[in-house]
Amino acid sequence: MSDPSSVDNDTGCLRAVLAVPILLLTLVAAFFCWAALTIRPSGPWDDEAYAAIVLSCVVTIAVTAAVTALWLIPSVRRIIPWWCIGPSLLLGIVAGVQWMNQG
Repeated sequence: MSDPSSVDNDTGCLRAVLAVPILLLTLVAAFFCWAALTIRPSGPWDDEAYAAIVLSCVVTIAVTAAVTALWLIPSVRRIIPWWCIGPSLLLGIVAGVQWMNQG
């Protein structure tokens, strides 16, 4: 039978283990969001720059969806608070707005 104090000790370790993929995915989202915001087309004819912006936005939104899907797993949601995925969600919103401004 488990001692309640040992279960509490495991929660801290589990939180650290689960935070690693969330942190790494958030860093990936931050990189692609940064790329989407800093790419500047040379003019209206620069289709490659516009495509790179859209691709960066799509990757950011996809990674944000992956972080959210990971957090929605009930066992993860019990350990990781909702505000830990807040930065990723914010990056996804910024990428979505940037994507909408391209059209």
